[in-house]
Amino acid sequence: MESKKDIDPAGDERARHSEKAFDPVNQLAQTRDLPAEALRRLLGSDQWDAALTAAADRTRRAVYGDEVYLRGLIEFSNVCRNNCYYCGIRAGNQTVSRYRLTEQEILACCAEGYALGFRTFVLQSGEDPAFTDAKICRIVSAIRDRFADCAITLSLGEKSKESYRAYFRAGANRYLLRHETANEAHYRQLHPQTMRLFNRKRCLFDLKEIGYQVGSGFMVGSPYQTTDCLIDDLRFLQALRPEMIGIGPYLPHKATPFAAFPPGSLALTLRLISLLRLLFPYALIPATTALGTLHPQGRELGLKAGANVVMPNLSPVRVRRLYELYENKICTGEEAAQCRGCLARRVAAAGYRVVTAVGNAKKETNAP
Repeated sequence: MESKKDIDPAGDERARHSEKAFDPVNQLAQTRDLPAEALRRLLGSDQWDAALTAAADRTRRAVYGDEVYLRGLIEFSNVCRNNCYYCGIRAGNQTVSRYRLTEQEILACCAEGYALGFRTFVLQSGEDPAFTDAKICRIVSAIRDRFADCAITLSLGEKSKESYRAYFRAGANRYLLRHETANEAHYRQLHPQTMRLFNRKRCLFDLKEIGYQVGSGFMVGSPYQTTDCLIDDLRFLQALRPEMIGIGPYLPHKATPFAAFPPGSLALTLRLISLLRLLFPYALIPATTALGTLHPQGRELGLKAGANVVMPNLSPVRVRRLYELYENKICTGEEAAQCRGCLARRVAAAGYRVVTAVGNAKKETNAP
């Protein structure tokens, strides 16, 4: 015999009403925040994806219009002292062919990019001890002298506050340092014992204090990642309030301990881009190469989900394939002009417009 608690039409109706009343997208758009349980439900279901994408696009158009900013990426060294378990250029990978661009080659990349309309250069490398502070400062100063109207972004990993200050004085404006995961237990599963999450976070707050426009972000679908890990990532970004937020799907590399793990989810990555756009309406958010590697229209989908930056590669073609953080990276055989033209056409096809300006992050006027 069924008990009264087994048959409760009123309770079922209340549950249905509660589910119908739950509108995380509208709440997020209005308040720029959600409690943890609401975030958990939103991240774990595709039920709100269409509404989330539409709200994110409305928000980015209200702040940035249809503008998509170009960043010229120069990957100048694939030498790295670290041994992160997910990375193809990790120190322990003995199969990769290492390279370093000369200062003259880096400046030549900038010159080519400038002629193509780029006004932001992103200098990225592994944590390469050969590129000392003095050498980095010399390169930055030379770029600043020759291309005074350009923004200079560095992505060189963890450094001392003194080093960051020296680069800033030399002329660097921006610094990209993805935290990758803000969860301590998860961080330990992704990195060797010599690396510490507190140091990564310290670096990011040091950069903010010095005056950089700071970019951070995380991988989506990295090994052992849980929804709670992602919520920790979002909470950390809320505390940091970076000007730029870069996320992309985890993509495996055969020469890492995580070779057998599956790639991150396209759907979840796009969901998070939209969520980030609503959390941070004024942030610069790239549609990454990793998205394009995971799906042929990945970058276009990223733009439609709320991203507003693309990063064509200005590195010499001969080294592009060697900067292999993950396998099957796209655009390794294109000359800089081809890469820029291809992305401009893709951006236009998605319904947006490439802009060659420096493209600073907009300032918040009513931050919560």
